[in-house]
Amino acid sequence: MIMNMENKIFRAIDKILWTDWDPIGVNDIPICRDEYRSYVPEIYRLKLEGNNQEAIAQRLFGIADKEIEMRLSMEFCRMVAGQIVGL
Repeated sequence: MIMNMENKIFRAIDKILWTDWDPIGVNDIPICRDEYRSYVPEIYRLKLEGNNQEAIAQRLFGIADKEIEMRLSMEFCRMVAGQIVGL
């Protein structure tokens, strides 16, 4: 049962990053569906470790800024992180 719940959370994070976070704006292009999958394991780990909304938002902001080189507002990242914390 725990593994099933963990899989649900992992998949939910993947969906949130794709549908809501989407820093490069490609979620309307089906061929790009795996664009953010490489970030899911790290965000998933942060969630499972009990990190709060601010910590997850900081990481989402950092990924967008440093790795993807897209500027997102911290407020937006906090909103997305709130969804992840709420899973």
